[in-house]
Order: sequence, then structure tokens, then C-alpha cells
Amino acid sequence: MTALIEYRAVRVDGDDGPIVADFSAGVPAGRLTVMVGPSGAGKTTLLRLLNRLDDPDAGAVLFAGQDVRRYDVLDLRRRVQVVGQVPVTFPGTVADNIGGDAAAALGRVGLNPALATREADRLSVGEAQRMCLARSLALEPEVLALDEPTSALDAASKAGIDELIVGLARSGLTVVMVTHDPRHAVVADHVVTVEPLAKEDGR
Repeated sequence: MTALIEYRAVRVDGDDGPIVADFSAGVPAGRLTVMVGPSGAGKTTLLRLLNRLDDPDAGAVLFAGQDVRRYDVLDLRRRVQVVGQVPVTFPGTVADNIGGDAAAALGRVGLNPALATREADRLSVGEAQRMCLARSLALEPEVLALDEPTSALDAASKAGIDELIVGLARSGLTVVMVTHDPRHAVVADHVVTVEPLAKEDGR
């Protein structure tokens, strides 16, 4: 496995002790990796380390063989896009939110390009989640990191987002997804299990 991303003995401290400790794992390039584990195990924290929304208190996160702290942070965040669990829309139209060729970006995520002129706050939750994916993909990232992207969606919308994510990975994009849904582990190319810390380790 050629790892595009490596977690090396990572520790992240919270107010009441470590959230994750001595965590090591690799994420292969051009594949779908899912990060599974119970709530509170630190999956979202690990995802946020990828583009320096947080930094580890010990250890290192490597992207393309280099510690993420050595990159220009704006360049890193363009190359590694993190999409949160709840879709975030900005004021204005869908096109304003996406920028660039919004119609093409919408088509890539299975939305009607005509939505480009709609006000972003008038989208359904499922449409807004796809728009957020389109906004990230418009930057042509090397890594798409997703935090529970289907948790707020109905069954039909979940199926559509799942299909989209698998398709992106099959096209060669490196996708890392935090999930509680066991179905995602079935379709993933690689699974990273995050175990909660024992109480004596501060949990």
C-alpha cells in the first residue's frame, strides 16, 4: 500500500485528557478509506488534523511524505478539502457558493446545473450536502475528507451520496470518510479502526 497520508504516533489532548493517543495509520492514494469506531473515539479530531484545522500535541501527520505543518496552510487546505457533517451554505446563490464553473461542478455531484441560480439557503439538506461537495471538488483537491456526510440525510439522499463518494474514489480521488454506517466499510477499499482510549488513559 502506498500511503498518501500517514498518522505517526499521534496524540491530541482535550480538556480532560487525551482524545487520541499513540495513533498510527496509513491512507492509500486514490482509494476510499473509511474511519470507523464508536462515538467519542476521536475520528473527527483525526480528520481535522489532515488540513490543520487542529494540530497534534505529539506525533505527526504526513501528507505526500511531508509533515502537514511544513506546508503553507492555505495551499494545504486547497489540496486537502474537509467537508463537515452539517452542510454549510454561504449567503448568495449556489453559483456564488461554488465559484468557477458552478454548472460543471453541480453536474459532477449529480445536481441539475440549473440550481446554480437558486439561493443556497433554499436547498434541501441533501442538495446542500451535494453543493458542499461540489464546492470542494471545484478546487480539484488531492484528498477529500468527509465527516459523516450522510448522517443528516434521508434514505434516498444517503444512497445518492454513497454512490457519488464511491464513484469519486473509483475515479482516482483519495477519499477519507468518518462514518458510523457499517455499509461504508463494505464498499471501502481500506478501513481504519479508531479505538476509544481506556479510562486510565484519560477517557
